[in-house]
Amino acid sequence: MQQEILATVSASAPRRMMGIVVLALLGGLLVYAGLMQPPGTFGWQVILLAAGVVTLVLTERMRRASVASLELTRDELRDSDGRVLARLDQIQSVNRGMFAFKPSNGFVLVTTAPQDRHWSPGLWWRIGRRVGVGGVTPPAQTKFMAETIQTLLTKQR
Repeated sequence: MQQEILATVSASAPRRMMGIVVLALLGGLLVYAGLMQPPGTFGWQVILLAAGVVTLVLTERMRRASVASLELTRDELRDSDGRVLARLDQIQSVNRGMFAFKPSNGFVLVTTAPQDRHWSPGLWWRIGRRVGVGGVTPPAQTKFMAETIQTLLTKQR
């Protein structure tokens, strides 16, 4: 049985491209600086090259992760691949305030129990009891999803 999808969040194409291009440029510049303009010691050159390679790997992870979307049903928040971010009966609160530790254009869910760590760059992350949604997502979509979750939580209690 297919559940009704109440809200969807997906990466906007311009934000996604901008994020990928900026990360790729940073990685490329770090590798370039490590090869063409090496610092005085070999250790710093290795650090520059390693940082550049790690940044390029993260660029590829962001490119792959930001293709997915997030779906909210009456029971859970999940991604389009079926991974459950949080079940609604486990969510304590939704925090989208200005001073909240949250992704850009997004919100944070606080759950009742800690869950395994996961990170989909540009879309969502989960550490302990917190799930952050946002990054390269449009603010209108994430605001609507946060308000919908808040409404569902209010009805449950």
